[in-house]
Amino acid sequence: MKTARALPQDAGELTAIAHAAKRHWGYPEDWISRWEGVLTLTPEYIAANPTHVALEDGRIVGFCSVVLHGNEARLEHLWVLPPAVNKGIGRSLFELAEGLAREAGADRLTVESDPNAEEFYVRMGAARYGRVPAAMDDVERFLPLLEKSLTLLEL
Repeated sequence: MKTARALPQDAGELTAIAHAAKRHWGYPEDWISRWEGVLTLTPEYIAANPTHVALEDGRIVGFCSVVLHGNEARLEHLWVLPPAVNKGIGRSLFELAEGLAREAGADRLTVESDPNAEEFYVRMGAARYGRVPAAMDDVERFLPLLEKSLTLLEL
């Protein structure tokens, strides 16, 4: 697998990947429609925020994007096409996002996770520090808030 900086013209393909990945968890199509805004990447967003793609045989199979705010970086997107899941692509993208955050001077990487992805982020070394309500229709839901320290502790 290779990675590369996403280009603004990749916006439509990245949006399709985000939608496919979210659908993979079995959410009702009505919910997917209501999440359109948070699952859509624009050319302007890609140009303004470090966004990278994972490539297999020249084809985009996943991507991540980081929003930088001083000493904090927020992993805003990390999506992998369902057929490419469990091949190390998510791990590689997360590690790439960590590196981008460190290079920018961030001392922590945060993510507001889908509940289905929380276990993945914990395996990547993130810890839950809270949650936010995200009810849909009559279903009580919460999105885990996770963070990973990017500073090295000296012994």
